[in-house]
Amino acid sequence: MNAGFLGFDSSLMLDVVVCALVLVVPVVIYSLYLVKVRRNYAQHAFVQTALSVVLLLVVAAFEIDMRMHGGWEKIINKDPAAPRLAGEALEQVRTMLWIHLVFAITTPILWVTTLVLAWKRFSNPPQPGEHSHGHKKLGWLSTLDLVLTSLTGLGFYYMAFVR
Repeated sequence: MNAGFLGFDSSLMLDVVVCALVLVVPVVIYSLYLVKVRRNYAQHAFVQTALSVVLLLVVAAFEIDMRMHGGWEKIINKDPAAPRLAGEALEQVRTMLWIHLVFAITTPILWVTTLVLAWKRFSNPPQPGEHSHGHKKLGWLSTLDLVLTSLTGLGFYYMAFVR
């Protein structure tokens, strides 16, 4: 799990996560289309569940990759004798990472809450019911948080490896 594939000097799993961050938003939009336009509640539930499982696996592999490399700073600055980022540039990347982590931590909490409550409170197959109003609010909060996770994650990658 060493070199990335996007053409920048990152790690394999950082590049996989960047691709996931780019792809997750269109998949969520498709899922929203399924429920809002097509009224296909079962397919919406399937897409959301599948997406959460895939992202869980990607994030787990990413965390293992981070540990294997000794942390994000060692991925950015592979050669301590000639660091790619130092001083103010490294501090800016660190700040972006902290902003990203706010969303990256709250997103799974909101998403898991949304999923678990949906599994418990909707019928099988899922149909609108008493929980629909609350689910809609949680779903939109989860979606907003996920989009912000994606944007700040891409911002971190850009600042750390592209610019």
